[in-house]
Amino acid sequence: METQSDQYGNISKRKDFIKTGLITIAGIATLTVLSECKGKEEGEEKEVSPPEDLMQEHGLLNRVLLIYDTCKIHLVNKESFPMEAITNAAGIVRTFVEDYHEKQEENYLFPRFEKANQLTDLVQTLRQQHKAGRIVTDQITQITKTKSLADTETQKLIELLTAFNTMYRPHEAREDTVLFPAFRKLVSQHEYDSLGEEFEDNEHKLFGEGGFETMVVKVAEIEKSLGIYELAQFTPK
Repeated sequence: METQSDQYGNISKRKDFIKTGLITIAGIATLTVLSECKGKEEGEEKEVSPPEDLMQEHGLLNRVLLIYDTCKIHLVNKESFPMEAITNAAGIVRTFVEDYHEKQEENYLFPRFEKANQLTDLVQTLRQQHKAGRIVTDQITQITKTKSLADTETQKLIELLTAFNTMYRPHEAREDTVLFPAFRKLVSQHEYDSLGEEFEDNEHKLFGEGGFETMVVKVAEIEKSLGIYELAQFTPK
């Protein structure tokens, strides 16, 4: 027969067991939180939103536009410079900007605006400019295949570089300030997050891990060959 002393002893044991269990659970929770914090401190990669991804790529395009501007000045002044700078820059425009970046906009953003009947005039103009840009890139690539340019070819190349930059500066600025902000309001949070992951997957399929970073390095190499890599040189005196 269980005595009153035994009953108190059993109750005490149960309390100790519950207390030990709670301490264990709290310990596990604390370790989990600390582990998550450590991951963030050690540079855990954060998902990039679709507009942020596209705007980073616009930054890359802007550096190509500077390369085109520099080469155009050399052509106008009849100064020698590495002609492959134009060829390589046009190659980046074709593979990364036109065949990837613009395809992302054409496949994922533009149709959603058209379906919602929002900013349709802007989307139509952007589509037309994508097509026009590809034609200009084809022509730039064709001309720069020639080792020695005739005067007429030089003049044509100057016109093409001017046309490309004149169109793309307002083009990307309008996307950054109008289209991309409106897109955030057009889709749900879930769709917005899913597209960010899909953009990243598409980039990896085409260019491997770190595709954007690889393109940035290539652009930097072209800038160095033209002497325009150092940012400080553009600071007004």
